[in-house]
Amino acid sequence: MSKNFYITTAISYVNGSPHLGHAYEAILTDVMARFKRLDGFNVKFLTGTDEHGQKVAKTAETNGMEPKAFCDKTAAEFEAMTETLNISNDDFIRTTQDRHYTASKAIWSAIKDNNPDDIYLSKYDGWYSVRDEAYFTESELEKGEDGNFYTPGGAPVEWVEEPCYFFRLSAYTDKLLKFYEDNPGFIVPQSRKNEIVSFVKDGLQDISISRTNFKWGVPVPDDPDHVMYVWLDALTNYITGVGYPNTDCDEYKTFWPADIHVIGKDIIRFHCVYWPAFLMSANLELPKQVFAHGFINVEGQKMSKSVGNVIAPQNLIDMFGLDQTRYLLMREVPHGQDGNFSEDHAFQRINSDLANSLGNLVQRTLSMIYKNCDAAIPNPNDFTGDDKKLLNEIYDCFPTLRKHADKMEFHRVLEGIWKIIAHANAYVDEQAPWALRKNDPERMKTVLYVLAEAIRGFAILVLPYTPEAGHKILDRLSVPEDERLFEYVSADHALSGGIIIEKPEGVFPRLEMKEEAA
Repeated sequence: MSKNFYITTAISYVNGSPHLGHAYEAILTDVMARFKRLDGFNVKFLTGTDEHGQKVAKTAETNGMEPKAFCDKTAAEFEAMTETLNISNDDFIRTTQDRHYTASKAIWSAIKDNNPDDIYLSKYDGWYSVRDEAYFTESELEKGEDGNFYTPGGAPVEWVEEPCYFFRLSAYTDKLLKFYEDNPGFIVPQSRKNEIVSFVKDGLQDISISRTNFKWGVPVPDDPDHVMYVWLDALTNYITGVGYPNTDCDEYKTFWPADIHVIGKDIIRFHCVYWPAFLMSANLELPKQVFAHGFINVEGQKMSKSVGNVIAPQNLIDMFGLDQTRYLLMREVPHGQDGNFSEDHAFQRINSDLANSLGNLVQRTLSMIYKNCDAAIPNPNDFTGDDKKLLNEIYDCFPTLRKHADKMEFHRVLEGIWKIIAHANAYVDEQAPWALRKNDPERMKTVLYVLAEAIRGFAILVLPYTPEAGHKILDRLSVPEDERLFEYVSADHALSGGIIIEKPEGVFPRLEMKEEAA
């Protein structure tokens, strides 16, 4: 099994500022990247911004700016978001970078060289959505009360007639269906796969891959009057990020094909139909998996500027804290489904799981060690059956957690970890070390050691989700940096008695809901 792992987010469109949906995708992908690193993988994690297209050009004009200046401003906001959310990306790509222009032109040329008939010049006339940067047949559109056509997502469309280059997507219907059959895990979750297979089985039509009515894009090789269709340009970022067109470079050979593209469900057609067809035509390997996540609704409603419920990531961090926000989003959004953000429930979840369950366990255990064991991890005596049961549950849980993580089922991973944390809290109450201090101090030392060792395991296991808090706990236990990997959650690497600890401070303070927030 390869120990290299390449994961990407979709690149964010720069016509607006980052919102909760962008934050969720970044955190979701970051959690997987961190999980794999902690599991011993050599990880490449790419994110970035999609900066070309008619919509960006129009938005820039509306703001009285040149497209590049507008992109510089908005891309900086997305880069800042990755820092704010403690995202561990290895690279941040912008489609306005020289390396990406080179890669985009190269894949166009590769398609022409490998399959000359796949690109041909013709005329496009049909419905186009500027908001979605996508073409639609009339059968896909809905007629509004005003008599105009709209996409299923509610975006207006306009009739476009212009000369353009087409990609012969119709030639890839059978090839794509065979690929889906041969690679059953390519599209996840299953409901999205069913949607794509049904779409392809209906028969594919050739698609326009260039535009002439605006200039903000990558010029088509040998025909600069055309710019590349934004989705061919944008999708190419995934190979730009590993050095394409230099397919002989170490990074490309190490990381391509990508292991997972993490995207929103609204752009699955581009990633699971167009992108694999482009790669087949260019004679390049296809990614191993596309994971399409759902949306986050706010108080049961879809986020919308018109409704006024769009949430900026910084607002959540200000309200709950960074690790708390990361945990909340991973715990509350089911695998591949839509999630819902409710302020009341968020406070309840964070206080229950983080402040009360894990935070309180850490605080009261380390406080008792600090006060009653000369501020040092005690040396344990013989373990009882209850001691072994708790420790073995922690040591043995990882294979199950890994199975869920490999499916991007992080709500299940966290559910599993917190089930054991609940058992640890029950163990504290049953063993009552505060009572043992008087009547059996040696047994108290063993109980506190078991709890400290359990906390070490929990702190490592939660590192992908709450990295700041996890490392803070491990710092207090003086766990070396190079021993903070999943393989160290075992009896072979258990804490040694005598380790000095600092005076404990709370890692997850209880949150109080402000009246104005309520």
